[in-house]
Amino acid sequence: MRSEQHPPQPALRARPIGVFDSGMGGLSVLAELRRALPGEDFVYLADTAHVPYGSRSDDEVRSLTATCLAWLLAQGCRGAVVACNTASAFSLDFLRAQFGPGFPIVGLVPALKPAVAATRSGTVAVLATPVTLRGEKLAEVTRQFAVPAGVAVLHLSHPELVPLVEKGQADSARMRAVLREVLTPAAAAGADQLVLGCTHFPFLVASIRAEFGTQFALLDSGAAVARRTVQVLMGTETPGAGGETQFFVTGDLGQATPVMAALTGQPVRVKRAEFSFPEIAMQQAAR
Repeated sequence: MRSEQHPPQPALRARPIGVFDSGMGGLSVLAELRRALPGEDFVYLADTAHVPYGSRSDDEVRSLTATCLAWLLAQGCRGAVVACNTASAFSLDFLRAQFGPGFPIVGLVPALKPAVAATRSGTVAVLATPVTLRGEKLAEVTRQFAVPAGVAVLHLSHPELVPLVEKGQADSARMRAVLREVLTPAAAAGADQLVLGCTHFPFLVASIRAEFGTQFALLDSGAAVARRTVQVLMGTETPGAGGETQFFVTGDLGQATPVMAALTGQPVRVKRAEFSFPEIAMQQAAR
């Protein structure tokens, strides 16, 4: 009996990778992801209706983040990058327990380890939101690397930084005034490494350099997260060949679109993500 010969089937195109942030800051991580994975498709979701997360309670941060990741899962994403230091600080273990191993989640840790290794003055600074600064992730890295090395770690924060980036004012006169206020004490204390502990803050590099020159080496986690995403998500499916990115926000399209275009350096089509908070999170995560 002759066996039937079936022609080989074309490989299925990989599902997209979800990227989430409370707002526009995650675009700095998305840029690193696109450089590392130029053939992959991405779905970027900014929860602009609830930004900033940095002044919210731990439970609020967890609930909002879970809701947004549930929406990315519903869009067919095969995993997600939590491109938000604040959300990562308190949500990663919770999210991984909720969504399980079938939906891998990559998060952020402030780049304190390389700052400690590079400092010559023995003093480094972390510029972040209050939630990130009090989070266990930063405390753990501090205990593991800074304390044994005898390196002093300064915690810096200002409530206007994230909202100014969200308004497209990353290089404005007001932003520079805020940066002078928040960073001058660190410069006076001799800090030579500045960890940008929020994904919004890589967009402040020009303003920081304009005010402080080369006083600080500037470090962020974007490239490290991209490398980790390659390790975690590549090989889970046939590599994509599209290299397309879809942009979604939960808030006002008219406000978000020009800011996203300016921060990405290209025209973008932004769509509204329609879903409710917080009911969708537990419904989707329980599947």
